[in-house]
Amino acid sequence: MLIIAGPCVIENERVVFETAEHIKRLSEDFPEFGFYFKSSFDKANRSSVKSFRGPGLEEGLRILQRVKEEFGLKVTTDVHETWQVKPTAEVVDLIQVPAFLSRQTDLILECARSGKPVNVKKGQFMAPWDAKNIVEKLKVGGAVDFYITERGVSFGYNNLVVDFRSLVIMSQFTKVIFDATHSVQLPGGAGDRSSGQREFVIPLIKAAVAVGCDGIFMEVHPDPDKALSDGPNMLPLSSLRHVLETIRTIKNALSTLSFQPQAQPLLDKHH
Repeated sequence: MLIIAGPCVIENERVVFETAEHIKRLSEDFPEFGFYFKSSFDKANRSSVKSFRGPGLEEGLRILQRVKEEFGLKVTTDVHETWQVKPTAEVVDLIQVPAFLSRQTDLILECARSGKPVNVKKGQFMAPWDAKNIVEKLKVGGAVDFYITERGVSFGYNNLVVDFRSLVIMSQFTKVIFDATHSVQLPGGAGDRSSGQREFVIPLIKAAVAVGCDGIFMEVHPDPDKALSDGPNMLPLSSLRHVLETIRTIKNALSTLSFQPQAQPLLDKHH
């Protein structure tokens, strides 16, 4: 079970290092999980041109490199353009492709060629069976380790909904991560920025772990209400231990079941 966690965007070194230190301590208390520290050097997909985007590629990668060196954590961040892939791959342990760019063939191929594991967020506009096309692109590009992340699907205006059938469907052709915090986002819900429903993050995590997934993605922040990006749907850093204990409890309960359901034939749009 992978745990990908960290602030949405690199705001400054203080927030990043405070979060990384906390995650490092938890990684020692929960050795059964594989931890990645996540934060973005650039949030290119913002509602408003006035929104905070981050420190940029060079400074962002410098800070992520310090996280690796000082806390011994694996790190991941997202890329938006093909030219960003090579320098990013020199620092991170996992490259992420944002949901809005999940159909960008050149970007996915470049990430696959980097030699690093790749995590592609499934677009909010994409059916789970269509994620097979992403997997095919990754394989053509030479990727040997990759994930598809479920992060909800558009449901009317300024709203997302999670169809947990998606985890089952995609697990039949790839490893699946569930993005618990972006799944409760209300895109553009605050006019010039997105809103969110933080109170539903933990219930969705419980459901995803029970259904079955290979990892949980969640953005955390020391003070989400003061965060510069995605605050309404981020979890307080102080709640992370409780979340990990919950995941552990559910995983342990599942392991005791005498009945293990068999995988069903691939579901597609014709069923």
